[in-house]
Amino acid sequence: MLALLAAGLLGGMVNALAGGATLLTFPALMATGLTPVVANASNAVALAPSHLLAAVADHVHRPPVDRLLRTQIGLSILGGICGSGLLLVLPTGRFPAVVPVLIGVATALFAVAPRLRGVRVATAPGLLLASAYGGFFGAALGVILSALLALGPDRDARRVNARKNILASAATLAAVAVFVAKGLVAWPATVTVLAGAVAGGWLGGRISGRIPATAVRAVVIAGGVLLTLFYAHRFW
Repeated sequence: MLALLAAGLLGGMVNALAGGATLLTFPALMATGLTPVVANASNAVALAPSHLLAAVADHVHRPPVDRLLRTQIGLSILGGICGSGLLLVLPTGRFPAVVPVLIGVATALFAVAPRLRGVRVATAPGLLLASAYGGFFGAALGVILSALLALGPDRDARRVNARKNILASAATLAAVAVFVAKGLVAWPATVTVLAGAVAGGWLGGRISGRIPATAVRAVVIAGGVLLTLFYAHRFW
């Protein structure tokens, strides 16, 4: 349990500084012997409060509850439900083989996201697909949503971040509701990671001005590459 608490603590700090906590907490949950599907569901529950707390806390840059935001929340919820539903219908034996691909893709997206600002995409389909990905796995969802929203008309990073937290909360909580209803959550491990993540998020916020986000991102990317190779060797 100490390893899970440490993973949650580091994950919370990483999320506060750069994002990418799942690349730390998901492997830690799997290391306890949980199946990949249960580890994925438990990880989603453990990290769900982080975006929600951030969305509630940032009242200054929080977007108005207008038609656009309501539509985006609806798309995020729909995507989260579809993604979690896809995870449930995927044959249990198939998911482990997908794990290295998911971690690898999440790491790649995490690495290139800052360079996607010049790319043009349709926001609504992109939001639906991103939320579905979040419901299915979730690693780097915040990074993906930030990159997507930054392509829209509002380029202010603080307002984009506030909107991202709201939409990530909607997608993640929709998926969490499905996972909890289906009994896929290993609660003792989940609560341990959750406690660490909450403490880590607070610590990350306190030291965010002292540690360069680029340094944190480099460590997360390197870890993601190593984990991709490790799980590819294990499951393939």
